[in-house]
Amino acid sequence: MSNNAMLSRVENDRVLVLERVFDAPRDLVFKMYKEPDHLKRWWGPRGWEVPVCTVDFRPGGVWHYCMKCVDQNQGQFFGMESWGKGVYKEIVEPETIIYTDYFSDAEGNTNETMPSTEVTMEFIDLGGKTKLVNRAEYVSAEALKTVMDMGMLQGITETWDRLEERLNEVK
Repeated sequence: MSNNAMLSRVENDRVLVLERVFDAPRDLVFKMYKEPDHLKRWWGPRGWEVPVCTVDFRPGGVWHYCMKCVDQNQGQFFGMESWGKGVYKEIVEPETIIYTDYFSDAEGNTNETMPSTEVTMEFIDLGGKTKLVNRAEYVSAEALKTVMDMGMLQGITETWDRLEERLNEVK
């Protein structure tokens, strides 16, 4: 376990900012978000796998994925599938990825009952290390509270822990 703790703060009641330093070069950290073969191996909280992951990595392109809980210890979540969809708005390799994040179904139809999120990811070169800044802007303070109550911070912490483990495997 590393000492690269994730920092989080809320701005304007509806923007969640997450930061973490990864001990890997920026190009490699960026690649982890770009290539489905990498994403499949670390995306999602512990105990979840990504059986489906398609990435059309360009502005206007879609990232469509399924997370499935494969950990029997997670009780009611075991066997559950959660589908998501990202639509890329802007990509500046290897510095920035901006996308809109939606809950979706297996066909890629957006779930309109759940709030979408505008996500801006910055990859900052620290000379062999990379600072990742993830800004997620929600439609309202209530929408942000909803996902926080769903345990999102723990989920993202575990996801970034898995990203770090994946980086250590390939770097």
